[in-house]
Amino acid sequence: MTAALRRPFDSLAVPNYRRYFAGQVVSLSGNWMQIVAEMWLILQLTGSGVAVGVATALQFAPLLLFGAYGGLLADRFDKRRLLMATQAAMLVPALALWALVATDAVETWMVMALVFLRGAGLAVDNPARQAFVIEMVGPDRVVNAVNLNSVLVHSARLIGPAVAGVVIATAGVGPCFALNAASFAAMLVALRRMDPAALARPRRAPREPGALRAAVRYVVATPALAVPLAMMALVGTLGLNFQVLLPLLARFTFDGGAHTYALLASAMAAGSLAGALVAGARGRVSTQLLIGACTAFGGFALLAAGSSSLAVATVALALVGAASVTFVAGVNSTLQLEVEPAMRGRVMALYSVVFLGSTPIGGPLVGWLAEVAGPRSGLLVAAVAALAAAVLAGVWNGRLERAVANPG
Repeated sequence: MTAALRRPFDSLAVPNYRRYFAGQVVSLSGNWMQIVAEMWLILQLTGSGVAVGVATALQFAPLLLFGAYGGLLADRFDKRRLLMATQAAMLVPALALWALVATDAVETWMVMALVFLRGAGLAVDNPARQAFVIEMVGPDRVVNAVNLNSVLVHSARLIGPAVAGVVIATAGVGPCFALNAASFAAMLVALRRMDPAALARPRRAPREPGALRAAVRYVVATPALAVPLAMMALVGTLGLNFQVLLPLLARFTFDGGAHTYALLASAMAAGSLAGALVAGARGRVSTQLLIGACTAFGGFALLAAGSSSLAVATVALALVGAASVTFVAGVNSTLQLEVEPAMRGRVMALYSVVFLGSTPIGGPLVGWLAEVAGPRSGLLVAAVAALAAAVLAGVWNGRLERAVANPG
C-alpha cells in the first residue's frame, strides 16, 4: 500500500485506537439498529408521526440539558473508565426494551422513558468519547482519527438500519434490542484490552465551584475555539436536519417512496464517507478550510434545493454530505488541538451540545417549515445557515488578522 493510500488510515497504526475503532464499528451499528427499532416500535404503538418526532427529540434532549455536565465528568475522571461505565449503563435500556417486547408488556410511555434514559447515558458518553480520541493518538494524528470516526459514524448509519430492516421484517423489533445489547460487549472488551500506559492522559480538573462557567468564559475569550463553535451552533441547529428533510424530499418533492428515500440517504452517506476519507489525509485544519467547507455546503444545498431532477438532487446531496462531514470533522479537530487539556472534556461537551443537542430545536423547526412551505425550503434554510456561518467566520478571521498585523 502506498503512503498516499495509507494516510487516511494512519491512526489505525496506534494499537489502542485500533482496538477502539474495532469496538466502535460493532457498537455504533448496534446503536443505529436500536434507533430504527425504537422509531418503528413507536409508530406501531401509536400510528403517530408526532410521537415519532417526540421520541427523536427525547434521544438528544438530555445532551442539550446535561451535556455540559457530562464534559465536566470527562475532565474530572479517567475517560477510559468513564466510558466503560457509560457503555455498561446504556446496555440496560436495550435489555429492558427487549424484555418488554418479548413479554408483550411494552407501552408507549415505557419506550419514551427508555429512549430518554439512553439519551442521558449519551450525554455523558459523547463528550468523553470526543475528548478521549487525542489521548489515544496524540495531536499529530488527531485530525486523521476524527475523520476516521466520521467514517465509522456514517458506515454505521448504513449498516445498522440495513440490518435492522432485515431483522424487523423477519423476526420483529425485539431482536434488534437484544443485538444492540450484545454489541456493547465489543466496546467494553476494546476498552478493557487497551494499554493505559500508552494513553496521553492530561491532568484532571480539580473539584471547584463554577467549573462550567469557567469553561464558557474560556471559550468566549479564545477565538480559536469560539469561532468554530459559533459556526457549529448555527449550522448544527439549522443546517444538519437531513434526518427530517430526506424522507419529506423523497415523498413530497419527488413523489417517491421508500426506494427514493433510500437513494437520497445512501447518496448522502456515500458522499460523507468519501469526504471523511479525503479529509482524513490532512494533518492540520485551518480556519480557511472550515470557511471553504461551509461555503461548499451552502452552495451544494442551494443546488439540491433548486433541482427539479432527482438525479441532480442525488448528486448534489452526495456533495452536501462530503462538504458537511469535512466541516463537522474540521470543527472537532480544531477544538481538540486548540483547547487546554484540562478543559478538553467541557469544551467537547459544548461541541456535542451544539452539534447533537441542537436537534430538538432545529429538527421540529425545519420540519414545520418544510410542512408549511415545502421540503425545498428546509434545504434553503440549511444553505443560508451555512453561507452565513462562512461569512461571519470570514469577517471575524479578517479582524483577527488585522489586529495581529497592527497591534497598536
